[in-house]
Amino acid sequence: MVDRIRGRKLLFAAFVVLALAAVYGVAGLRHAAPAAGYATSKAVHAPVTSAIRACPAPGSAGVAAGSLVTAAVPASASGGTAVVTRLVAGGSATLGPVTATISAPNLSQITAVKTAAALPKGLQASQPGSSPQVTTEAGRGGVEVNATGAMAQGLAVEQAGRNGITTAQCGSPGTSFWFVGPGQSSAADVELYLMNTDSVAADAQVTAVTDATKGGPVLGGADNGITVPPHSMVTQSLGSLLQSSKIVALNVTTSVGRVVAAVRESRNGSDQGGWLPQAAAPATTQVIPGLPSTSGSRELYVAVPGDAAAAIKVTAVTSRGSYQPTGGTDIELLGNTADEISLPSLGGVASAIKVSSSVPVVAGMLVPGGPAGMPGAMAASAGPVQEQGVLVGSPVGSAGSTDLVLSAPAKAAAVRVVVSAAGVPVTGQAGTVVQVKAGNTIVVPVKTPHGHRISQVTIVVSPLPDSGPLYAARVITSGGVIQSIMPVPSSLTWVLEPAVHSSLGALLP
Repeated sequence: MVDRIRGRKLLFAAFVVLALAAVYGVAGLRHAAPAAGYATSKAVHAPVTSAIRACPAPGSAGVAAGSLVTAAVPASASGGTAVVTRLVAGGSATLGPVTATISAPNLSQITAVKTAAALPKGLQASQPGSSPQVTTEAGRGGVEVNATGAMAQGLAVEQAGRNGITTAQCGSPGTSFWFVGPGQSSAADVELYLMNTDSVAADAQVTAVTDATKGGPVLGGADNGITVPPHSMVTQSLGSLLQSSKIVALNVTTSVGRVVAAVRESRNGSDQGGWLPQAAAPATTQVIPGLPSTSGSRELYVAVPGDAAAAIKVTAVTSRGSYQPTGGTDIELLGNTADEISLPSLGGVASAIKVSSSVPVVAGMLVPGGPAGMPGAMAASAGPVQEQGVLVGSPVGSAGSTDLVLSAPAKAAAVRVVVSAAGVPVTGQAGTVVQVKAGNTIVVPVKTPHGHRISQVTIVVSPLPDSGPLYAARVITSGGVIQSIMPVPSSLTWVLEPAVHSSLGALLP
């Protein structure tokens, strides 16, 4: 009986070999002998050839309105343009009107965008995706930036407020976004902006985890099916759904298409308010860079989006080394809840915060300051800087001040920092090499380049070869008050195309 079964297995194996030979040919079988597969091509660095960003403020009306600041730091300075177009109220299958065309890589440029025309009556009513608790409205204003060639490489796009100070980094289209910030009890207005840069409509959903959601997400099915027409923006006011919450973690996802999401909070409609920085997706390890050396409270916000409870430990990466701060151990949170963890010993200490958890979490940190109408300045979790990070619209001199907070939670890091004045090419400058010891944080004040009288600079942060992971953020201060803490993004000039592998194992059960 055993021999009969063994014979059937051998016969089946022979049939499998014959079938594969018919598909791949004898030569293919000869080269596919290793079970783990073999590489038919090597991984290569492919240059970035196109990039898209979208910003809600330029062209908007009221306190949220602002201008646009762009720069590209390419690996090659030949060819390419960045075309700025208006988002179209109600949607359009084609791009909206062009407001600017930029074709000078290596130089920053400020683009003023006039306020968009008032919405026609037909678009002033609720749009698809509205519910009794949440009204979806057509957005007024907003722009998208479509860059190609050298202008797409190392692209940085930011929006500035009426005072010219950068308020937010403009996002790329995607299918999932996370934001962490104060809840409705301290930020009465929580406004969600959804922008669609594609030529087909997108279908978005919003879920939230707050300190008030002991039984699960607040929004759930109440905020599904949000239609975002092509090349347009829609807005939602989420205050009524987040009533009495002290902390909120919002997750915007799409089931069809892509969007760019942004969240603005304020105490009331007449305040400038602030834009929440996008947070990293849920993970068991989160790093929040950019905590300044100013005095005052440090409130860590942690949300657990899954059902399982989280056991959490906090490590502070400071100028004095890494350690567990007071209040940073023995933290337990239930699933589908969020909580505020006070870390009073970190006041006056520049640092990054590492959050280690038994299950994936999202995290952010509130520090004193923030623009008018915000309960503080929010720092968000982020990844390490890859290749280079480009920052534009960074104030210096009488306009305000900018500090870079650089942290190396693991291995020591080495980074080159270049500060360039407007009209001066970024590439080719020697910059300054900064060393960050393992487990340490340093603060680099950004100075006005010698011989220039300017109010804004472009900053390029480039980890050197063999550097350990570098986590970085920019702290912008104006009038003696911290206005924003923004992680340094990875502004890539190339993407890694992995090696192509061939393996019989991929076809076998």
